[in-house]
Amino acid sequence: MDGLVHGFILKHPEIDVKTDRETALHRLEEHHIAQLKELGISRSDLATGQQVHGNNVQICTPESGAVDTRYPDTDGLVTSTPGQFLGIFVADCAAVFMADPVKKVCGLVHSGKKGTEMAIAPVAIETMMDHFGSNPEDIIVQVAPCIRPPEYEVNFAFNIVENCVSAGVPESQVFDCGVCTTSDPNRYYSYRKEKGKTGRLFAVIGWQE
Repeated sequence: MDGLVHGFILKHPEIDVKTDRETALHRLEEHHIAQLKELGISRSDLATGQQVHGNNVQICTPESGAVDTRYPDTDGLVTSTPGQFLGIFVADCAAVFMADPVKKVCGLVHSGKKGTEMAIAPVAIETMMDHFGSNPEDIIVQVAPCIRPPEYEVNFAFNIVENCVSAGVPESQVFDCGVCTTSDPNRYYSYRKEKGKTGRLFAVIGWQE
């Protein structure tokens, strides 16, 4: 998609992340910054959320104080500002990428069991519609690797796809990679498999300036 930058930063095999979330993220920061640089993204241009397994979606604009910002109580981010990038951390929950190439709007949500039950993906789609004039028929959705049955009792990836289609996104434009984060310990962190002591995969998206 012309002008859209997106990526999914995988596990670093040599960094010890058998610790709490904040310590793990601190240890991974240099790795994440280096990978962002490979994508042409500066850490100072990246907005993230506190991620509390809710369905709050933040609109990231210059007026909202976006760019290098961590929004409290936020699991979803949307923007139409070129050069503003969005980031979500996951380790079994799904990162859901959204892009409207017509209005040049993009979004990214953290959607696990709870977030999916609270319909965070449709909330983000509605935010794109209400604030930026997106037509859901123009939106493209991609569900990243996440935990799935039989390793987890709920197939929330399937539910995310259903929710996006119900929100008006054509089924042919909702993609699920089908990969379980427990499937390859060399590539993915898994909160469940590693009993809560693990790192975070990092999803990013944004429009180039």
